[in-house]
Amino acid sequence: MGLREEIEKRKTFAIVSHPDAGKTTLTEKLLLFGGAIQIAGAVKSNKIKRATTSDFMEIERQRGISVATSVMGFQYRGKQINILDTPGHADFAEDTFRTLTAVDSAIVVVDVAKGVETQTRKLVRVCRMRDTPLIFFVNKLDREGMDAFDIMDQIETELDVKLVPLSWPIGMGQRFKGVYNIYAGKLVLFRPHAKQTADDTIVINDLNSEELDTHIGADDAATLREELEMIREVYPPFDKADYLSGETCPIFFGSAINNFGVKEMLDCFVDIAPMPLARPTDVRIVAPDEPRFSGFIFKIHANMDPNHRDRIAFLRICSGHFRRNTNYFHVRQGKQLKFARPTAFMAAQKTVIEEAFPGDVIGLYDSGNFKIGDTLTEGEKLRFTGIPTFSPEQFRIVENADPMHYKKFYKGLDQLMDEGVAQMFIRKLDNKRIIGTVGALQFDVIQYRMEHEYGARVRYEPLRLYKAVWISGDEAHLKAFMERRKRDIAFDKKGQPVFLAETEWTLKTVRENNPDITFSFSSEY
Repeated sequence: MGLREEIEKRKTFAIVSHPDAGKTTLTEKLLLFGGAIQIAGAVKSNKIKRATTSDFMEIERQRGISVATSVMGFQYRGKQINILDTPGHADFAEDTFRTLTAVDSAIVVVDVAKGVETQTRKLVRVCRMRDTPLIFFVNKLDREGMDAFDIMDQIETELDVKLVPLSWPIGMGQRFKGVYNIYAGKLVLFRPHAKQTADDTIVINDLNSEELDTHIGADDAATLREELEMIREVYPPFDKADYLSGETCPIFFGSAINNFGVKEMLDCFVDIAPMPLARPTDVRIVAPDEPRFSGFIFKIHANMDPNHRDRIAFLRICSGHFRRNTNYFHVRQGKQLKFARPTAFMAAQKTVIEEAFPGDVIGLYDSGNFKIGDTLTEGEKLRFTGIPTFSPEQFRIVENADPMHYKKFYKGLDQLMDEGVAQMFIRKLDNKRIIGTVGALQFDVIQYRMEHEYGARVRYEPLRLYKAVWISGDEAHLKAFMERRKRDIAFDKKGQPVFLAETEWTLKTVRENNPDITFSFSSEY
């Protein structure tokens, strides 16, 4: 099979949502329909009898939440489906933002009862900035929630998107009878306390036929006909080109916990989702069908298997043909690297592969060569752009709580910071190490992983800061500013200077008084 055929087979996407909307459950059911797993797990804090496939870290099992992006792949209808299941919790948003640079489309999960929530707004905003094609899945239809038209109005208004319904619910909660698959022209019946099967799907060629009344009752049939007529009048017909450009977003309804409505969305996704797209670099746009290999590191995870202390760099392949045991050029280090055990993923389960193609996400065993944002090529000097790091909002001074294990302390901190779980700043005044995070929960994750994965104990000291922002300017002005404000200056892991603002007013005042200095709230890896 040629390169072009391999590219056309691949669909790489992320699943995003606010916590508890059912994102990880939906991931499990997609894997189930794809035959990648035999039994789906359940995400229930402290009551997990069978852990989900995508939540493989011990702290995830304990808390019942996703704290790291999981990568999973499976075959479905002749396509290679690559899913990146992202953390929903706001404290881990930066991992999710980086993941969105490695996918070609996304599925947004919305709870029918809660509607659009805070994290949903943030994640969709990032997707919209990139014109990422989106599909919405309104989940938990087996429970009482918002009217279908109301939740669509809310999604369109709050997220600034144009929806196109491709399935439609019949009732809700105790009255939920199923969905009508607008995309395929099929009625799908819901059976409480059972899992969806092929027998539950009925082809309805004529919605005015009495067959519809027989299956769902005359009243619900009349309501469905009326609502579908309203949809035809109010919403535009589905157009694949508009979806791929980000102009419109298909929306489906279902219940992931019951496997219901998931297959309809998956079948449509396989038909319409984009194949691997071109990627920007600091030199040029790289097309996926270019013969020469290129790719970038968007995630690093240490100790995926604590028994082996392995460190895995996640590589998104952007062009060409990746082959095992072949030398590739590490652009930042300027040297050749060869990979004997590149892996494909099913969450924590890894399989050694011989080759991979654009759209694939593979794992490379790493002894410390990689940082997030690194580029591999067949020799060309370029760097893929757009992988963000954001100004943190929570800060603590971190110290070694066990002087006997200072080597483990520094090694653990270095590796966790390389993963991007948080940012490390060294304060110029006293060389104190300051950890900055997007949310407070990250401090608990760092403390837990330092102790259980590295055998090191950390002690935090509170630090009242408003923001850490990157500063730049011509050499003379920057040097003078850093000398005047040296008590507020730190350096990140790359040695870039950072201004530590104690309050919003301080930052505003300092920016106004120093027009020759640029203050940046984000940086690129």
